[in-house]
Amino acid sequence: MLTRRPRNVKELQLDICINQDVSPWQTSGFDRYYFVHEALPELDRARVDVSTEFLGHKLSAPLMIAPMTGGMEEGAKINLHLAQAAQELHLPMSVGSQKIAIEDKTLADTFRVRQAAPDILLFANIGAVQLNYGFGVEQMKEVVGMIGADVLCLHLNPLQEALKEDGNVNFAGLVDKIARLAQDLPTPIFVREVCNGISPRTAKLLVEAGVAGIDVGGAGGTSWMIVEGMIATDENRKLIAESFQNFGIPTAQSVVNVREASATLPLIATGGIRSGKDVAKSLALGADLAGLAAPLLKPALAGPDKVKNVLRRFIEELEVLLFCLGKPDLTSFKADHSVLHRYVPTGAQ
Repeated sequence: MLTRRPRNVKELQLDICINQDVSPWQTSGFDRYYFVHEALPELDRARVDVSTEFLGHKLSAPLMIAPMTGGMEEGAKINLHLAQAAQELHLPMSVGSQKIAIEDKTLADTFRVRQAAPDILLFANIGAVQLNYGFGVEQMKEVVGMIGADVLCLHLNPLQEALKEDGNVNFAGLVDKIARLAQDLPTPIFVREVCNGISPRTAKLLVEAGVAGIDVGGAGGTSWMIVEGMIATDENRKLIAESFQNFGIPTAQSVVNVREASATLPLIATGGIRSGKDVAKSLALGADLAGLAAPLLKPALAGPDKVKNVLRRFIEELEVLLFCLGKPDLTSFKADHSVLHRYVPTGAQ
């Protein structure tokens, strides 16, 4: 838990995510699928290799540390511990939203992790809606340069902003602005939802805008609607937030939606990834990486070793699964579309 009473909204959000249950009853959708077990895998477990390459970086596994925090003392510690684990395990990482550090430059150090992780694939992070609130190419270069990032991730959170008392809710014309930024910014741009998923229409718009990749941020993991409901002081706003706690497109379906819009665009699945089996299902549906946030938050407060323990468990679970499917590596696994099946509801024809 936090070592002191939260002083601002950022600290309150972090405190809630650490100490409260902020998961919706809605699942990420991976429970609707099952793998075909091979009792004769004809494979030595020691041969299984889950390493991969993403955006030119060699990774030990198809895992990413998803954005969580920054802008406060505890956030700086969490980001440092996450970065140390990412460096040792050769995994990519994103920091939390950097808007607060653009507004208050003294907070920039809470996001800076390059000293601990000089070699990792690092994602900067800012709300796409800021393009309608005074941000342009120069401000986005500042966001990237602040942490020496390799990629800029623009997050989409219209529902969360609508539930805030002072949210940035002008999302008009963003597609064209994202498209122009993708042309003008030398850094690759990814776009991610924070917890409500990507629809077929949004996937198509982003592909046509020329983004370098998409992180689906699907429903089924941390619900920022639950968090906003806990923060709200106005009773009506609290009730409205509660009504949206289980709103959104499950992560599994979001991955399918993006893959139907583009067969090749780099794709990250975040939102309710809670096991190596979830990682594997996201890959089988078309993702290139799976992002973890909530499972790493409390461990990151304790230290990098705790983070590494969680990540190693996910990696080992993924290795065991591939072994039981008779697949020595991710290439052979993703090439075989018969390994994953969807449950047929009882009574369905």
